[in-house]
Amino acid sequence: MGSPVDHLVDLLDLEQIELNIFRGRSPEESLQRTFGGQVAGQALVAAGRTVDDARPVHSLHAYFLRPGVPGVPIVYQVDSLRDGRSFSTRRVLAIQQGRSIFALTADFHRPEPAAFEHQVPMPDVPDPEDLPSALEEVGARIGERPPFISHRQPFDIRYVERLRWTKEELVGVEPRSGVWLRTNGKLPDDPLIQVCALTYASDMTLLDSVRLPVEPLWGPRHFDMASLDHAMWFHRPFRADEWLLYQQESTVAVGARGLARGEIFDRQGQLVVSVVQEGLFRRVSDA
Repeated sequence: MGSPVDHLVDLLDLEQIELNIFRGRSPEESLQRTFGGQVAGQALVAAGRTVDDARPVHSLHAYFLRPGVPGVPIVYQVDSLRDGRSFSTRRVLAIQQGRSIFALTADFHRPEPAAFEHQVPMPDVPDPEDLPSALEEVGARIGERPPFISHRQPFDIRYVERLRWTKEELVGVEPRSGVWLRTNGKLPDDPLIQVCALTYASDMTLLDSVRLPVEPLWGPRHFDMASLDHAMWFHRPFRADEWLLYQQESTVAVGARGLARGEIFDRQGQLVVSVVQEGLFRRVSDA
């Protein structure tokens, strides 16, 4: 049996079945729907496999159209929209059981010298070595793994603030959350795999910031959550198997939808990725 990271790499290793058409696995799991980060990561692999390696991805914009079915393969159809002097654009449609479940547009850019540079500073937070893993915190509290933990196993995730477990502990809490993360093992050096692995992980904790003021992040869930759309901008090269700080906050929650944004920094304090996502939130009794 391979490690969870080996399984992640295998999940991102799509089968090419025709020109610009790929097929990906969707593992059996206890979740009602396929994990969105998996579909986004696989779709970006499909897009990247049709672009020259000299043009790394610089952005993606995606919509979750229908919930995917765990255990059923997903076909990715890639449409080459543009190959210019500096940029290439691809559109990917993910199809499962004859229905479109996900749509992604990705842009790739040949690196150019910077005319100027600036960025926001990295927050001052504890080092990951000084923090327990999320699994250690959860295991110490409830003594078991929640059913929705399966897709997190390839990653070591460490919350920069202690987890809160009761409504009383949430009083006055702002809609912000931060985690250190990296894969639980080394990834291939292929830059596309590094980017797609982080794309997979980017969907794990971002919407936590939306519900943080109203319910604990772990334990029974009172809201049914679903990702609606997802956007990422890749600013600098990075490795997903080295520590990255994912600082997240929600700017608004209204009309059963919540918006969250995230900034991902490397250990040197460089902003490497920006993320924005909107999610649907319904009380379990109303879902």
